[in-house]
Amino acid sequence: MSKVVCNIAASLDGYVAGPNQSLELPLGEGAESALHRWMFEAEEENAAEVAEICDAGAFIMGRNMFGPSRGAWDLGWRGWWGEDPPYHGPVFVLTHHEREPLPMDGGTTFHFVTGGIAEALERARAAAGDRNVAVAGGASTVNQFLAAGLLDELRLHVAPVLLGRGERLFEGVGRAGLTQISARQTSLVTHLRYTIDR
Repeated sequence: MSKVVCNIAASLDGYVAGPNQSLELPLGEGAESALHRWMFEAEEENAAEVAEICDAGAFIMGRNMFGPSRGAWDLGWRGWWGEDPPYHGPVFVLTHHEREPLPMDGGTTFHFVTGGIAEALERARAAAGDRNVAVAGGASTVNQFLAAGLLDELRLHVAPVLLGRGERLFEGVGRAGLTQISARQTSLVTHLRYTIDR
């Protein structure tokens, strides 16, 4: 049976993005190299976790993760990843502003959802079939899914760094029980996997 899962990198103090996010610094000051170094500098020892991040039948992300603009869409903006994003499947982007679907190379199509997380999840489940639905981020989107009790599994990749401020995971989530099902340490990150108790 398919699950709703989330893979997300975080600092030891719980931040998944640093302060002052912008076009030049999509993850904010100091966060990109601090949080995701393990994916690029130690890819071999983290290969299973890297592969798992995009192994889903459909994806959900917040508008901030898709692009830097707010308000009405800049229709020239096609995402951070170039013409061949890594998802290779349908991606449902949470937004308050309608936009036509955006097909990309490699099988990725961005669909823009104005009806909130329930609509996004319904559409993603239908698109994913028997495969998992992955909540890709950012912090606000993951927190909404946690608060609503809609995540089945959280895969947290903890980098040994303190960011001090930025976008924080678990903000406004309330009380939630987690059951740890695995933990694996490599040179630059600790991979933790939890089921969400309901």
